[in-house]
Amino acid sequence: MSKVAYEKQTHSTLSASYKTSNTFGKKIGYGILYFILGIIAIIQIYPLIWLFLFSLKTNQEVFGMSPFSLPQHPQWGNYLKAWTAGHIDAYFLNSVIYTVIAVVLTVILASFVTFAITRMQWKLSGLVLGLFMAGYMIPLHSTLIPLFNTFKSVHLIDNPISVILSYVAFNLPITIMILSGFYKSLPREVEEAAVIDGCSIHRIFFQITLPMTVPVLSTTVIINMIYNWNEFVFVNTFLSSDKWKTITVGVNNFVGQYLTDWGAIGATLMISIIPVLIAFFVLSDRIVEGIAAGSVKG
Repeated sequence: MSKVAYEKQTHSTLSASYKTSNTFGKKIGYGILYFILGIIAIIQIYPLIWLFLFSLKTNQEVFGMSPFSLPQHPQWGNYLKAWTAGHIDAYFLNSVIYTVIAVVLTVILASFVTFAITRMQWKLSGLVLGLFMAGYMIPLHSTLIPLFNTFKSVHLIDNPISVILSYVAFNLPITIMILSGFYKSLPREVEEAAVIDGCSIHRIFFQITLPMTVPVLSTTVIINMIYNWNEFVFVNTFLSSDKWKTITVGVNNFVGQYLTDWGAIGATLMISIIPVLIAFFVLSDRIVEGIAAGSVKG
């Protein structure tokens, strides 16, 4: 065998050995990574599993057994009790109505504001954006008394409109902040071409810009939905009638002076989580796409 042929064979053998070891190393690395991610996933999912098992227990099992024990006789009646005796059906419907209306209003108004600030040229656009961002830094609890006095003066206490307006006002800053990063990355050439073709500003927004922002809108929808659905302070402060309350406040129905039905409370909490989980699974791809798109500038 010639020297050249020997060197080629040696080089091929070393290359094959390196590729084999490199592939084996990658498999070990991916295996460790998947193992760590699996542990993290279990840690994240376990509270939901624990809450589900908790909702199937009686008070005796809650206090007389280990918190991590399985229910001896699953009490599926806790869900029926929560839905009927606890009036969770009405509270659930109220939560859906308030959340949907507030999310729609917030997303539409935030899209208007973001379009005007980022795509239109006017002197006070920076100041207006700064005012909205300043609103994001205002603590919620510091506004309760002023808001209560304001709503009382216009006769909106014990009226769902007060809660919806509060949701919209407090969600606008974060929604505008998320949308502005995405709007700045949109190419202006599309809008300039539309203007040349005689398209009005309203048609540019509704037919061109708004459809291009669907991914990031999905992100804002799920963020707003989670906040509105889980909100407790505004509902508990502004609404006193039982018929207007939401599911987060309705949990108190099972807290009595002498006895608390913990199984029914767990069932209520489990019911309240389901819509958020469904919305997240349905919009998960859009959420990831919107977050990635909003992080790219240029």
